[in-house]
Amino acid sequence: MGVGAGSQTRPVLLFLMLRGRLSPGYDYLVARKLSSIWREVPGSAIEPDVRRFMAAARALGFTEQTVRGSASQVVARLLIETAGGLDALGTADLEAFAVACRARERRTTKGWWHYHMALRTTERVLFHMGLLAAPPPPRGSPQPFAQRMAGVAPALGVAFVAYLERKRATCVPRTVSSLATRLAQFGRFLATLDPNLASLAALDRRRHIEPYLVALTDTRNSMTGAPISVADRARRVYAVASFLAEITEWGWDEAPARRLLFRSDIPRLPRPLPRYLPPDADRRLGEALADSPSRLAADALLLARACGLRIGELLDLELDCVHEVPAQGSWLKVPLGKLATERMVPLDAEIVELLDRIVATRSRGRPLRHPRTGKPADFLFTHHGRRLSQNALRDELARAADAAGIGHVTPHALRHTYATALVNAGVSVQTLMALLGHVSAEMSLRYGRLFDATVRAEYERALDLVKTRLGPISAGHQRLPLAGDWREAPVIKTRLAGGVCLRAPVQGACPYANICEHCPSFRIDVGSLPVVAAQRRDAAALAADAEARGWGSEVDRHRRLVARLDALVTEVEAR
Repeated sequence: MGVGAGSQTRPVLLFLMLRGRLSPGYDYLVARKLSSIWREVPGSAIEPDVRRFMAAARALGFTEQTVRGSASQVVARLLIETAGGLDALGTADLEAFAVACRARERRTTKGWWHYHMALRTTERVLFHMGLLAAPPPPRGSPQPFAQRMAGVAPALGVAFVAYLERKRATCVPRTVSSLATRLAQFGRFLATLDPNLASLAALDRRRHIEPYLVALTDTRNSMTGAPISVADRARRVYAVASFLAEITEWGWDEAPARRLLFRSDIPRLPRPLPRYLPPDADRRLGEALADSPSRLAADALLLARACGLRIGELLDLELDCVHEVPAQGSWLKVPLGKLATERMVPLDAEIVELLDRIVATRSRGRPLRHPRTGKPADFLFTHHGRRLSQNALRDELARAADAAGIGHVTPHALRHTYATALVNAGVSVQTLMALLGHVSAEMSLRYGRLFDATVRAEYERALDLVKTRLGPISAGHQRLPLAGDWREAPVIKTRLAGGVCLRAPVQGACPYANICEHCPSFRIDVGSLPVVAAQRRDAAALAADAEARGWGSEVDRHRRLVARLDALVTEVEAR
């Protein structure tokens, strides 16, 4: 059927199509909006199948707009054209629809993005209905290795592809993909530097390798335009060095005759301390995630913070990840991750409740293929019938961090914050290794360098000795000059009956603060009640101030003082 039918005849044509009287062809179906379709579907032969599809889409958590859009733009058109019913649809029908959409784009220059998105939704729903054998491939699936070598000399590209195919046997797909990117970058540099280079065997250190090492210092990130990091430079050099070393070990004909890259060619990496969130920022971020409308992604991040999970480990969790051990409570089984190890992490009641909420929020459907094993798996984090993506988590974390006013935060910073809290609580290195899944003590000791109790004790001992030798501070010395109300200052504050005590946060809390008020021998009389009442008001205000700053121990100290003063006042009033 032609695509030029007038607007007055289209409702009639649609009526006939829905009742099996016309077979229009996809060229017509994708060229027209069929705006009256929802008026004509009721009572038609395709109505039961359309309703069944929409119910399945709603069960996967799609919005009503998405449900109706995919049903009208794709499903109804497929049912009109095939006339075989929903159960008869297959991959070939979906591909024929996509071919017609691409042809329409070439013919009219109009994009088919809305059809494309509705088609992917349809494929996902049909898969979970059991009508397709596999879900649609993830968006942005990597290109074949040969295509990724565009701009590389053919002889070098062939060697790179052969090497990558061999690495697939021993490395995870993500590692091989990273190798492909870095080898392609090296190959394109060589093509620009020496267009006549026709074989890896002709590589020369002075003519090829050293210029590459120098060029990396000026290389910029293709997305941001900023210079690449030292770590990225090191990864690029290491990829090329490993490639050349391994093909030499394997005896490949293309291997250079001598070693071209050495350990000293790899840039020395900085060793920064783990980037963790301070307690106040950690609390504000948790509150922002708790209030998020994106419940599944926010709860995933809360779980990562509560258990110290890497982002890959988090997204690989399966429905049966919680194990109840008699007399040992609940444990989370963390799947194979970055270091190819599994571990068990203890859970408290609050985290178990969080996991129950995640199970209730996730979308249900058929098991999905596990990227590591290839076997079907019921993943914990599924959204709209597919696995939650790392980008979705990063977007939600960026939103929550902005709402909390704490700047940029990475998912790995949540793991660092978890580990830092454990170190501050005094856990052993062995326990930290087990909880974080580290395979060496050196990895865990990075966190020990943050807050080393021995260093702190030695520092305080030396400081006390220096103070003793210097003698008392002169009476004329004014400590911690303040502007405004002392109760709002960002210091550790203590309200005494006859004054106040102010200490810088780096000094820590005074071990003797309000020691007299808590002594069993301390008494007050009626004449002291106004002073005690003022002290109580200030202590309550200081508790609120400390809570806002994330100083948990200070909150408890002020509240204990308030409780003690209340007891003393009650005792006086009872006399």
